[in-house]
Amino acid sequence: MANTMAKQNPGSKPFLTDVKTLRDRARKNLGEGAVTTSYEGDVNKTIEILQTVLATEIVCVLRYTMHAVAATGISSEGVKAEFAQHAKEEAEHANQVAERINQLGGKPDFNPTGLASRAASEYGSADNLVEMIKENLIAERIAIDHYRELIRYFGNEDPGTRTMLEGILVVEEEHANDMHDLLVAHEGHPMLNK
Repeated sequence: MANTMAKQNPGSKPFLTDVKTLRDRARKNLGEGAVTTSYEGDVNKTIEILQTVLATEIVCVLRYTMHAVAATGISSEGVKAEFAQHAKEEAEHANQVAERINQLGGKPDFNPTGLASRAASEYGSADNLVEMIKENLIAERIAIDHYRELIRYFGNEDPGTRTMLEGILVVEEEHANDMHDLLVAHEGHPMLNK
């Protein structure tokens, strides 16, 4: 049992690879970094998808930052602070995604040229506080649906990317809830059916 990490049940696949095999595999193809032979996804497709996620997060950072600066009105200070906090969290998401692209051997695309066409969400053009809240709620709802689809897509083939997206999804759901609460507070009624 010294060289085996887990026992094998009769008629089933081994639960874990023996230590000697793991060590031998780890020494091969060192230039591939974190992408080992056990990676079951299409690394190029994953990087391509993550470039769109990165663009989406960057657009969200820009939109929330612009709204945090441009929001005006008697009750805007609390909303501006919420926008600023969301911008900070979206920047953290962008960094996580960029790091994952790098881990997979890609180069994160921060180039502003074509950013809007690569992103799932839109930058927006809101003129007032309520419209800003609505734009952000729409963007969060887009991100939520997009990330849920990607989580299903990656499944067990790329648990590292899936787990990262699951963590980001939880925060995006919190953001959507915050924007919905702000909309209710400023319009006096819920925009969405619960």
